[in-house]
Amino acid sequence: MTCFDRSALVATVLFAGLGLSSAAMAQGPELNDPIEPVNRAFFGLNDVLDTVAFKPIATVWNTVLPKPVRTGVGNAFGNLDDVFIGANHLLQGRGKDAMTDFSRVLVNTTVGIGGLIDVASTQNLEKGEGDFGQTLGVWGAGPGFYLVLPLLGPSTARDTVGRAARVASDPRTYMTPAWSWGLVGLEFVQIKADNVDNANLIDASSLDKYAFTRNLYLQRRAAIVQSGREAAGAR
Repeated sequence: MTCFDRSALVATVLFAGLGLSSAAMAQGPELNDPIEPVNRAFFGLNDVLDTVAFKPIATVWNTVLPKPVRTGVGNAFGNLDDVFIGANHLLQGRGKDAMTDFSRVLVNTTVGIGGLIDVASTQNLEKGEGDFGQTLGVWGAGPGFYLVLPLLGPSTARDTVGRAARVASDPRTYMTPAWSWGLVGLEFVQIKADNVDNANLIDASSLDKYAFTRNLYLQRRAAIVQSGREAAGAR
């Protein structure tokens, strides 16, 4: 797939997501999960893929690789995330928080050897939390209806737009396919490996894993948006 093709795909998803978000907000909050049968089908597919492929891969990752290597990989991707977190804090009017985020990137990229070592956290530069979905929420966009995306998992109409914006602004999107998919796949495995214990806890604690995961996701996203609004209002 060429860069042009990937850009066209991103644009299609972005505009489709905007339409979904607008429609969902117009229909009202009572239709929070109006496509539950479809969502459950995708949730089941993701669960099967996790069981037969991703959890075993994540287990091997955690078993074979030394902890410093796993930590370094996570830190490197976290360093890239700090760029987007800072950009979103700027979009939310949180200049002081954005300064902290970009300071983290500067320190970790230089002293931290390309982000492999999280030096910034030892210098009282705390890691923030922010994404394009949160920014849309701070701007007043409602979450829209709940969605389960293949492979990616829980989302909402608003967060799907945010995900598309992230993909469109991520330099990995415009690399050659081998590099692009390789880096995305590496991050995907790293995230799965970091969350193996949480996934096992959900498996063991809920009779209806779909409902449990949905409610947990929606509550967390609401809290993240609310914290962003409060932080933006305090600036």
